Amino acid sequence: MTAPTTTTNAAGATSPADSTAAADHRIYVSTYAKYNSGSIKGAWLDLSQYADRNAFLEACAELHKDETDPELMYQAFEGFPRAWYEESSAPPDVFWEWLDMSDDDKDAFGIYADDMGGDVTVDDFREAYQGTADSEADFAEQFAIETGSIPKDLPSWIVIDWKSSWSTGLRFDYWCDRSRSGGDLHFFRNI
Repeated sequence: MTAPTTTTNAAGATSPADSTAAADHRIYVSTYAKYNSGSIKGAWLDLSQYADRNAFLEACAELHKDETDPELMYQAFEGFPRAWYEESSAPPDVFWEWLDMSDDDKDAFGIYADDMGGDVTVDDFREAYQGTADSEADFAEQFAIETGSIPKDLPSWIVIDWKSSWSTGLRFDYWCDRSRSGGDLHFFRNI
């Protein structure tokens, strides 16, 4: 499990760096020319205000129209997976697909993107995602029930060690990580 980190953004405020539960999905946009001249002049842009990456880049160019050919510098971010943040590149197209998801799917896809390095698609996520459970043992039990792996005539006196079922078998085909907000344990199939 990865604990959320805290960063100091370009505006001097401290904030969670990879919180996907934040209300705002924003990025601080300046330019390398301003930075190299000793300024961090720029602005926080709310990414949810733009239909796609191109619309966002147009807004960045408008923000820095005082430069002929601004080389954009993204100095800080809030409210989206760390995997999609780069100092010299706007978030990828998949970010805007992520924005349109439900909060639960955003949380799960954010975990998936961060753990897989960010170079993922919505289809990759949908194929891998297996849902949530309170623990690995609960996931193992749910999996056994859903796949019909427990014989219907199993005597009631037999006790199944679900934690061992996870640790000796399922953990090789599946992985899990805790929600960035500290809530659900999300499960993914290795693909």
